Amino acid sequence: MSDLEAPLRPKRKKVWVDYFVQFRWIIVIFVVLPISFTIYFLTYLGDIKSDRKSFKQRQKEHDENVKKVVNRLKQRNPSKDGLVCTARKPYIAVGMRNVDYKRARHFEVDLSEFRNILDIDKERMIARVEPLVNMGQISRVTVPMNLSLAVVAELDDLTVGGLINGYGIEGSAHIYGLFSDTVVAYEIILADGRLVRATKDNEYSDLFYAIPWSQGTLGLLVAAEIKLIPVKEYMRLTYKPVIGNLQELAQGYVDSLAPRDGDQDNPEKVPDFIETMIYSPTEAVCMFGRYASKEEAKKKGNVINSVGWWFKPWFYQHAQTALKKGEFVEYIPTREYYHRHTRCLYWEGKLILPFADQWWFRWTLGWLMPPKVSLLKATQGEAIRNYYHDMHVIQDMLVPLYKVGDALEWVHREMEVYPIWLCPHRLFKLPVKTMVYPEPGFEHQRRQGDTEYAQMYTDVGVYYAPGPVLRGEEFDGAEAVRRMENWLIENHGFQPQYAVSELNEKNFWRMFDASLYEHCRRKYGAVGTFMSVYYKCKKGRKTEKEVQEAEQAHLETPYAEAD
Repeated sequence: MSDLEAPLRPKRKKVWVDYFVQFRWIIVIFVVLPISFTIYFLTYLGDIKSDRKSFKQRQKEHDENVKKVVNRLKQRNPSKDGLVCTARKPYIAVGMRNVDYKRARHFEVDLSEFRNILDIDKERMIARVEPLVNMGQISRVTVPMNLSLAVVAELDDLTVGGLINGYGIEGSAHIYGLFSDTVVAYEIILADGRLVRATKDNEYSDLFYAIPWSQGTLGLLVAAEIKLIPVKEYMRLTYKPVIGNLQELAQGYVDSLAPRDGDQDNPEKVPDFIETMIYSPTEAVCMFGRYASKEEAKKKGNVINSVGWWFKPWFYQHAQTALKKGEFVEYIPTREYYHRHTRCLYWEGKLILPFADQWWFRWTLGWLMPPKVSLLKATQGEAIRNYYHDMHVIQDMLVPLYKVGDALEWVHREMEVYPIWLCPHRLFKLPVKTMVYPEPGFEHQRRQGDTEYAQMYTDVGVYYAPGPVLRGEEFDGAEAVRRMENWLIENHGFQPQYAVSELNEKNFWRMFDASLYEHCRRKYGAVGTFMSVYYKCKKGRKTEKEVQEAEQAHLETPYAEAD
């Protein structure tokens, strides 16, 4: 057996959950899709209503809502009430991680009204938004102005708060970094009810750098100021097929985003957008895009593809056609390009509705897509949820660019999941060491894609049922995730916390750096008010006693001490 061949596994005996999952599409079509469409429509009407308000009126409502949160925090009795959590239902989160921490007694604070765009400042090129503003909402407002957030995560439902406190990426992250790297100011309500504005150069600069990846455990985010960039009406997208082994596919991907001469900051050599999809161990399609004007897109002979229409082929399948017809170029309306993966949830839609990619479904019911992830989670019981944890993979592996080939080979051996999504991002060298940070000394290696101020990383997105599961063989999902996490720790990689994690506390802080985070927890009074980030991400139920004991012991934990 070659190094890349998956091990032979015994057949797995089917149980009742297998059949329920197999026919779950019935519930999705007749329950989840209609309700999802209704929610999307009502949310859209709410966004339109908000857009019609003046910025002054929105700011007034914002100030009133902030006062309500401050007053609510002051009502908490630390000796009697549980730790502070938002009042959002556990299934609402887009991520696959179970929000089990809300099963312990907790003190709820309602942030549901914080869903307005507060200002679009064209002079400062800043959008000031509340945390529940999602990507579909902000792009609908900014793109007609020929403006955009520097990093627009692909799925419409992803919110500003989730992308800041957690993790956010897009095909422009090889220029601008992760979503949180494009934020210039945070407005945070601290444990004592103070409202502070944190920037990289004011008195709260330590808090500014600690907030990303903290999962809302340092304070309550109520607004953020985010960088805007000028954009054009279309994306000129080139689809380039790559054939070879996994290391050769990885090198083709690296060459599509990183000039071999090291001229990484030259816009003539580096495209505006990059992503690659690995369809098999020997086939991939690299896509690189540049903004283009309406006049250029509509020139004779150019192909315009409005991928946002409900009847269009799913984007990942459309891109796959390059493997047969060779390299080609087309122009996609900018906003439709941003949200190209929304309708099919990358390729997860194929598992949820196996026939939803067929032409007859797309034309007749495609306008109902996609199902809301929150409703999919709300309509599954404990048994189905555990089934997906064991028989399904939704993970992102953030790895140094030069290790992408090794990561692909690891995924093939251990999980055998295809397609795989590759998206590059910069990991900046900052004045302080944050939870995620580049490899020490990377700037002296001058590897392809790196600069003196940032190391190039890649998100290796692994989303689908593993090959052994599709073949009816045994597969231990929890053990596979544990091995993945160990591989990431050994290779200076990171696991976004929206996903199901098997990390124990010691390994969690081997993967992430605790020094600045714990410093801010103590300095700003988060200990005893907000749950620690590890216990918020930890898999399984959390009892109130367990959480409180962990809070009391955190100062004595050797692997959480400052370096």
